[in-house]
Amino acid sequence: MTTGLEAFDLVIFDWAGTMVDFGCRAPVGALVAAFARHSVALDEPTARADMGKAKVDHVRALLARPEIAAAWTAANGAAPSEADVEALMADLGPLMREAAASAATLIPGAAETAAALRAAGLKIASSTGYTREMMEPVLVRAAEQGYAPDHLVCSGETPQGRPAPLMIYKACAELGVWPLSRVVKIDDSEAGVAEGRAAGCFSVGLAASGNGVGLSLEAFQALAPAEREARLAAVRASLQAAGADLVIDTVADLIPALKAKSAAGG
Repeated sequence: MTTGLEAFDLVIFDWAGTMVDFGCRAPVGALVAAFARHSVALDEPTARADMGKAKVDHVRALLARPEIAAAWTAANGAAPSEADVEALMADLGPLMREAAASAATLIPGAAETAAALRAAGLKIASSTGYTREMMEPVLVRAAEQGYAPDHLVCSGETPQGRPAPLMIYKACAELGVWPLSRVVKIDDSEAGVAEGRAAGCFSVGLAASGNGVGLSLEAFQALAPAEREARLAAVRASLQAAGADLVIDTVADLIPALKAKSAAGG
């Protein structure tokens, strides 16, 4: 009996906005708070613009934005430097750890999807733009809710982060999985989708639960249907432009979507 999953050996899930933290809320709040400590106001759309990258690369990208660089210079008396990146990261680490821990509720369907994939014989890996220190409380809370991947790669554990494919390569090498065409990469950010594409994986984007819409589950469900669909359409287009082979709403839709694609000969 076929399951529709025979084309794959490994699924690599992102974390925030994919498996936990519907709306990818935790990193936004932490980034805004870290910049505020240096008297720079960071709005939510700006904080979200480079989501999915390693947090140190995310901070560098923010400081490179002309309006943020100007605000930093006005507030701190000099243009932002690598020393300022280090200072922000020192602030961001504890803020991220606390925010991520408080937002580590599994997205509906996450544990069930991982369990079904395992039952079908696939391995489960994960990667994140968070450092391992930031991830420690998230791992504990996720396991308590029934999700514990076979492998984790964190920010800083490869020479480059997303959209480079090195975190995927590391997971595949350490789990003994090849070719990369037999790997599914699932992410809510453009950087994460591009990472999967660069590695040669089947790349799946998530439109509803992640950074693009950026709302908690309750706020997302409260949207008027027309507004919800308009927001989803914009995010789907962005993820497709980043190279997604398939775009679904949340991780709960993954297995039905893969089975449908297999049945259609895709």
